[in-house]
Amino acid sequence: MAAGETHRTIEAVFRIERARLLAGLARFTHDVDRAEELAQDALLAALTDWPESGVPHNPGAWLMAVAKRRAIDARRRQSMLERKHAEMARELDDANHAPIEVLEAAMDDDLGDELLGLIFTACHPAVYPHARAALTLRLVGGLTTAEIARAFLSREPTIAQRIVRAKKAIGDAGLTFEVPRGRERAARLASVLEVIYLIFNEGYAATAGEDLVRPALCAEAQRLGRILAGLMPDEPEVLGLLSLMELQASRLSARSGPDGAFVPLTEQNRARWDQLLIRRGLAALDRAEALGGAGRYALQAALAACHARARAAQDTDWRRIAALYDRLREVAPSPVVDLNRAVACSMAYGPEVGLRLIDEISGLAALRNYAPLPAAKGDFLFRAGRLPEAKHQFEIAAGLTRNARERAFLLARMEACT
Repeated sequence: MAAGETHRTIEAVFRIERARLLAGLARFTHDVDRAEELAQDALLAALTDWPESGVPHNPGAWLMAVAKRRAIDARRRQSMLERKHAEMARELDDANHAPIEVLEAAMDDDLGDELLGLIFTACHPAVYPHARAALTLRLVGGLTTAEIARAFLSREPTIAQRIVRAKKAIGDAGLTFEVPRGRERAARLASVLEVIYLIFNEGYAATAGEDLVRPALCAEAQRLGRILAGLMPDEPEVLGLLSLMELQASRLSARSGPDGAFVPLTEQNRARWDQLLIRRGLAALDRAEALGGAGRYALQAALAACHARARAAQDTDWRRIAALYDRLREVAPSPVVDLNRAVACSMAYGPEVGLRLIDEISGLAALRNYAPLPAAKGDFLFRAGRLPEAKHQFEIAAGLTRNARERAFLLARMEACT
């Protein structure tokens, strides 16, 4: 194999193995920064050795073994004064004299648990939510700080600071990079799912900027969801979230027109929906429901499935959607769920029903500057024939949104009321 081709192979292997490598090293060293340094050392070693010796049979295990040997060598140079360090040194000394083939085999043990532990640690409640997302994308997704900053329309120093603070919070909390058990696992799992969905949502409906969607961010969240589902195949909410993201992502290419303008769900060209993602999403939903899934993500996936199964907008079962929102209100009550329920009821039972429901929540502080509220009310009023009032609501919504494409859509609706 030519040197250039070998280097490309090494880079590809490293991209694939990076998250697993960091997971094992973080668990081994209890230090995220040190894990990243060791992973880079292993990459440099591969760039030096593989062009001469060839790509090993198990390249991921080779990288892990080399990185751990580097950690062992560094540890042996450190002070042995503390008892804990002395005990660790004896364990590492035994491993250091083992053949690399033995180490490679050992590296394959519990890799799934190590990667899962890394995800749970990056999403620990001690870390601020937006910092959790940045750290997860950095460690598990392999994105650079600049890429994360672009994804969230933030400044690179801001993202770098979030990641540094997240690592410090993990260090201060003394986390062990292991999967929690019992009640703690259930509580932490909710945080993990929330972070992955936050990443997906920012890609699916960009809160600011010129782009309506950021497909790369959605794809990264889907990849994280697939990893999690592979590691936790019997968790219905994990499958529910994966189903939800697959079904939502199936509509990405239809959410905007050739000029980038926003296209609402009821007007989308369903021939452009990705049928493979729909099949995968429905399969994940079936598994989630078979496991008794009735949580917030499984219910939202069931809502998305109603749209996915409708061949045309007029075939949408809005009454079932309204009923599902009633169940979602019980499981995960929130003003946004109430707003979406009002939209569903307006489609199922008429705009006047929607207006009555939306008036009940209009005074909530959480929705005070939330653009979808006046946008939905404007739509209800438009369909009820109350055009001057509808125009006013669309104008309010356009003034609240920070997304340029969404603002253009709302202004166009405002003009349609004239």
